[in-house]
Amino acid sequence: MSVTLHSSLRIGRYELAHRVVMAPLTRMRASEPGSAPTSLNARYYGQRASPDGLIIAEATQISWQGKGYPRTPGIHTDEQVAGWKGVVDAVHDKGGLIFLQLWHTGRISHSSHRPDRGLPVSASAITPAGQAFGSAFERLPYETPRALDTEEIPEVVEDYKRAAARAIFAGFDGVELHGANGYLIDQFLQDRTNNRTDQYGGSIANRVRFLLEVTDGLINVCGNERVGVRLSPFGTVGDIGDSDPLRLFAHAIEALSARRIAYLHLIEPRANAGVRDEANLDAPASVAALFRRAFKGPLIASGGFTKLSAEAELKSGTVDAIAFGRAFIANPDLPHRLAIDAPLNAFDRRTFYGGDERGYTDYPALASLRGVA
Repeated sequence: MSVTLHSSLRIGRYELAHRVVMAPLTRMRASEPGSAPTSLNARYYGQRASPDGLIIAEATQISWQGKGYPRTPGIHTDEQVAGWKGVVDAVHDKGGLIFLQLWHTGRISHSSHRPDRGLPVSASAITPAGQAFGSAFERLPYETPRALDTEEIPEVVEDYKRAAARAIFAGFDGVELHGANGYLIDQFLQDRTNNRTDQYGGSIANRVRFLLEVTDGLINVCGNERVGVRLSPFGTVGDIGDSDPLRLFAHAIEALSARRIAYLHLIEPRANAGVRDEANLDAPASVAALFRRAFKGPLIASGGFTKLSAEAELKSGTVDAIAFGRAFIANPDLPHRLAIDAPLNAFDRRTFYGGDERGYTDYPALASLRGVA
């Protein structure tokens, strides 16, 4: 029987009822100050939960050092853990599953987000192109980051481990390591942002070391069946790049496969992760197809899929599940709509980042459109 979006799938220790995954989506609606989720966030995620369906919650900083945008949530204080528990409960009440994406933005940040006003940190002191978000949503020139000392790196690994432990304490079913889109893990991986001369720089094996140390730390806390990793091979978001991305990411993905993690989540670069409208035509047509043989476990792909293109990818065997982003923003009942070929609400990009319930929890489900109580 042909695999469809509504075929079941085993992910780690969990049996999913369908393969429509909610992608991690930064919405900038946590409390400020505090960076804690609120009842509004719980309502948003609860609306999008479905029985045995997987939600990957938005990128969540592991420390104040890791914060890069206004009103993004953290998972490093008791207040934040309490806020996330409300989110998790709302999803579990609907029978859903939820993983938390763990995030350190590295150089894609600004000192205004740091309580100590310290510079952003990175693999190397290389300034990104473009502009940062300041703490009040203003656009500011990026600052030249401070390169992490070799001796500091184990403490960042510990920050990831502590964040994972707090996520499990809050009730999350697992965690996803954000290794994509030019943030700190990616800054160590790629030679555009890593010119280190210690054991974390130079060779591909050295540049992959930080990714694997963090992944191993998460496995030690959660178990490999509750850890996923997201990567963006050939991506350009965050002014990132590498001189030999095929060899780099093949090495990284083979190493992750050997660890038997719950899943690998790849962003298709031609869609630019929904960050930009224009396609990256210099990238391969499909990184999922390119690296399928390197990863033996479940593979999730994201990046501009429609129902038609998603079903084609699943049928080909290239991927095992599809993560939807903007379609999930505008359609809280997206898995059901896709199952019955119902029309989709249009999204309003003006309300993607920051704000209140408008463009967040006020998109209607089919039942409300039809007047069903």
